[in-house]
Amino acid sequence: MTTDPVDRLLATARGEPVDDPFRVTGVMMQYYFVCKRELWFESRDLEIDRENATVVRGTRVDETAYSDKRENLHLGMISLDLLDDGRVVEVKPSSALTEPAEMQLSYYLWYLDRVADIHREGVLAHPRERRRESVELTDERIDKVESAICGIHSIVTQPSPPPAEEKPFCDSCAYHDFCWC
Repeated sequence: MTTDPVDRLLATARGEPVDDPFRVTGVMMQYYFVCKRELWFESRDLEIDRENATVVRGTRVDETAYSDKRENLHLGMISLDLLDDGRVVEVKPSSALTEPAEMQLSYYLWYLDRVADIHREGVLAHPRERRRESVELTDERIDKVESAICGIHSIVTQPSPPPAEEKPFCDSCAYHDFCWC
């Protein structure tokens, strides 16, 4: 049995027998690029502060943007916001954290490609900003996704969270009190 996190994730996703299944969600991929401590908390199912203004705003955008097309497709480990003309669309309330959102969408495209042999283009949508950007699964993105999967594995298998690091968006984080109180 393989110990490579990417191979374990693929085997888990395909329903193959795995001694130690390994799962990565889109949120985990996003958190990996935002804050590794936040990723560790998420991996332990520690509930976020649902009353946090940032969470409330994101939930509102989730519930209202593209409501006529919204599908929330659950495919194994991933949950797609919607498909629009065959493209995978990831909806975000803001473009403030572009790289994490792009990598979440890149992971969805990688997952569809590697697990289901479905090749799609992606669109990152920021409806409040009336902005959309295309995201393609290039060789460079594939490498970055697979490297992140290994990094996620390293973090979530640790017995304790990584140390808190002060970042510009800590005050708006739903896990703020776990780090700074």
